Amino acid sequence: MKSFFESQIWPLKNRLYRFAILWLKDRDKAQDAVQETMTKGFMQQEYLSSINNPTGWLVKTLKNEALQQIREAGKWGTLEEVGEMAMEVVPEVDTSQQAKMVFRFMNKLPEKQKEIFFLREVEGLTHKEMADYLGLNEGQVKVELHRARKKLKSFLENYGKQE
Repeated sequence: MKSFFESQIWPLKNRLYRFAILWLKDRDKAQDAVQETMTKGFMQQEYLSSINNPTGWLVKTLKNEALQQIREAGKWGTLEEVGEMAMEVVPEVDTSQQAKMVFRFMNKLPEKQKEIFFLREVEGLTHKEMADYLGLNEGQVKVELHRARKKLKSFLENYGKQE
């Protein structure tokens, strides 16, 4: 029989890694942040098994790890500011021009909209799952997703005019 960690936490490692890449823009740093988060999840599995949203706890822990790495590197800005300065994220599987454009666009979004857009369009989560994941209500998720999509439309229209 699998432990709580093996059945509920370990399967989230790839999803957490994608978040870490989104925030840190560096594969090695992302792996370190995920490893530290998984270690904390392992140490806290009894607590995590008793709460309603262990995934949300893991995401917050990962975000704190990412911020800690940014601070240690001497970059005291927010994740959003660091994302603007860092290299562009390119998806590992789909390297088509459209995918690159979408990831370039995502880097221009405010942090909350970036997370919500990523969860919906890349991870395929429902509004409820996103709300649980981020500790928000569904209305907030819908508003931020709508704003992100509206910005994407504007970005694509302006990108088309530049060519």
